[in-house]
Amino acid sequence: MATGSSFPSGGSGTRNGPSFASPSTSSVTSSGVPGQAQPMAVVWEWQDDLGFWRPYTGQVSSYIEQCLQHQRGAAVAGSSICLAQADPSLSSYIIDIPNLKQFRQDTGKMRAVRRSLFPQSSALGSGVLWEWSNDEGGWTAYEIRTSILLEHSYQAGQATADLSPHGYNYIVDLGALEQVNKATSYRRRVRRQGNVPYPLASGSVIHSGPACTCHQCVTNSSTAGPMLSRSRHSFSAGQAIRPSLQTQHGRLPVTSSSSSAYSPYPRRPLSMGSLLWNGPWSTPPSVPHPTGPPQNFSHHSNGLSIPTIPLHMNGSSSVNSALAAPAQKPEEVIKKYMEEVPVVPDEDCIICMERLSCPSGYEVPAECSQSLQPSTVGKLTKCAHTFHMLCMLAMYNNGTKDGSLQCPSCKTIYGEKTGTQPKGKMEIYSIPQSLPGHPDCGTIQIIYNIPPGIQGPEHPNPGQPYTCRGFPRFCFLPDNDKGRKVLELLKVAWTRRLIFTVGTSSTTGEPDTVIWNEIHHKTEMMSNVSGHGYPDPNYLDNVLSELASQGVTEDCLKRDAQGSAM
Repeated sequence: MATGSSFPSGGSGTRNGPSFASPSTSSVTSSGVPGQAQPMAVVWEWQDDLGFWRPYTGQVSSYIEQCLQHQRGAAVAGSSICLAQADPSLSSYIIDIPNLKQFRQDTGKMRAVRRSLFPQSSALGSGVLWEWSNDEGGWTAYEIRTSILLEHSYQAGQATADLSPHGYNYIVDLGALEQVNKATSYRRRVRRQGNVPYPLASGSVIHSGPACTCHQCVTNSSTAGPMLSRSRHSFSAGQAIRPSLQTQHGRLPVTSSSSSAYSPYPRRPLSMGSLLWNGPWSTPPSVPHPTGPPQNFSHHSNGLSIPTIPLHMNGSSSVNSALAAPAQKPEEVIKKYMEEVPVVPDEDCIICMERLSCPSGYEVPAECSQSLQPSTVGKLTKCAHTFHMLCMLAMYNNGTKDGSLQCPSCKTIYGEKTGTQPKGKMEIYSIPQSLPGHPDCGTIQIIYNIPPGIQGPEHPNPGQPYTCRGFPRFCFLPDNDKGRKVLELLKVAWTRRLIFTVGTSSTTGEPDTVIWNEIHHKTEMMSNVSGHGYPDPNYLDNVLSELASQGVTEDCLKRDAQGSAM
């Protein structure tokens, strides 16, 4: 909107907007019929860095409304809505409904969102939005009230539209389709964008004052109607009330949104490798679940997939996480997997960084017997790496104390490693749709759900609460032999509490929150915008290696099978 890439902070003008398009208007009536309520369109918006509210497209707003409609009939209200199903270019974004926040998965950036109501008779009823060309080479939507002002001026055949009533020092030349800075005369392009019409609110009368967007009202009020059965509109010159306008480059028709991917940020999402990021969040649900509407893919003439009816599921199952088994005394664990060496090798202990011929830097605990002394050196029974046994004892006491050891040198695991994952639920569904790169099979969907709670003694801050951002989380595997093997190993990892842990988020910096625990998951089903989707030909092999580093291998499945047969 300004000569730079930032939007102007405004001017001396009012911010109330035109009288025909305020979301806070009360007693809105239809034209010429006193007292008759006018249908209202629902617009979901996100707040940019300067505090301006930017609209999601009608397509995205309709999807959010449909999800909320489904949640009202669900036994348990969901907490998040994934936007990738409505627009693949938004696969990095989810809406946190309880907090009315938009979360960007690859950066951790959070923004406020809100639900507004506008008269359907405005430009929103026909799906028209106005946008300006930003400095990154993309397009940014005007605020809704400004967009409505521009459309009314355009339909009225005016040559220009003055934006000063909205506090902006600009005039928009509707003939040249340019925005002109009154102070500097700087010009930038604008365009009139055709999109899916915004959905109607099922309740058409707005109470006095702004529409409430608290979680209870959003999920339970009658103003959040279902997604309307309308097809996407691609405007052309002949469909507008007046002809397409001329620019110096020729005719410029109203463009359909399919020609330009809409994003809540001027810059495109970061392109990240599938194994570089430690915290994917949820992606769109593809099966009936309390957090989203039942879905299938109904293909309209424009190729857009819109969820409509439930997918056929070839059964579902859930897996409960286990708690760590009561462990032996720490000293007994050390002696179980280490044996004392009579001749001390001439090398360093990589735990305390002292020579093995020197005493350990750790003192003998009071509860420890006299058999372990600072000078006692032992080797692990499998890998034969040597350490001060007191150093290994100190390392064990600083971990989960689950009865297992892991060699700090080669990572060989002794015993059955368990983690600190809080209590939760793992659900598994079968979906007939194929993943990109796996056209010959269906899809396995995993849904992880962990509620907030209080940290236990194995967590960083016992007795303090922990948060759970972005749950439930949706993950996808190809339903082929290797994908099913990965699934079975993930079940083992889940029961051993290894999928998640409590710590500090690497994306948001938030402490005491549930985060992924070094076993990467694919959280995009039909795209790979964030680097956590498909196609990715190396993913299954990579995740098998990550599972093995946690002690979860095919041997675990064989032992489970043998145990079940006995």
